Amino acid sequence: MTDELLRLTVLGSATPYPSADNPCSGYLLSSGSTRVWVDAGSGTLGPLQRYCGLDELDAVWISHLHADHSADLLTAFYGAMYADIRLDAPIPLYGPPGIADRLAGFLTNALVRSPIESAFDVTELYDGHDVTVGSVRLTSREVAHGIPAFALRAEAAGGTLVYSGDTAPCASLTALADSCDVLLCEADSAEPVEGHHTPEDAGDTAGAARVGRLIVTHVGRSLTPQQAVARAATRFNGPIDHAAPGLTFDITRRDGNRPC
Repeated sequence: MTDELLRLTVLGSATPYPSADNPCSGYLLSSGSTRVWVDAGSGTLGPLQRYCGLDELDAVWISHLHADHSADLLTAFYGAMYADIRLDAPIPLYGPPGIADRLAGFLTNALVRSPIESAFDVTELYDGHDVTVGSVRLTSREVAHGIPAFALRAEAAGGTLVYSGDTAPCASLTALADSCDVLLCEADSAEPVEGHHTPEDAGDTAGAARVGRLIVTHVGRSLTPQQAVARAATRFNGPIDHAAPGLTFDITRRDGNRPC
């Protein structure tokens, strides 16, 4: 292993609201000194600080604007602007169209708009958006969730991770995940629900994309993580894990992807 190894740390994976011991969707991607907060669901800012401060982030990437994926941007704004954080520059924030105005709508309580852009340097995502942040290349594809929503492909020297965000099975996710080392895929519902994967769907997407390993996440309240893993395994014969909060996965080429 090297310092440039891509690592996925699970800050939380619950939906649609945090449990007592599991925040909503949020992940820290790191490679060398590069740190990217991927989704900022309710409760994830707390555990993020076990690994890095807001002023140590190189970027934030948000899949879509449902609260279980973005609500902690509100508290991050207060931390960045009015507490002990001293930013050298606004934190780069990549998110769906309208994200800055959505944040301002929640945060503005006077005639003057809250200074969102003082905390976040906002770039709106679009299908095929591509940017390199430090040692990690981030590619976004629009996916099928009924609102503007994106999946992410993160590539570093040692491996490739694809994160589904929230989406129904769709061709753009399968194409983005093609031959990746790890697919972090939602397995939201026990029965088919518009805009989401079942665990079986997650297994099908992993198989169609020929991924090395599947990690199921965003498991809904109608399933246990163990049930989600078992059901996904009926459709995908590769290694499968659950994104339990606090786990860190080293993303290496194919067979080396084990949780720490």
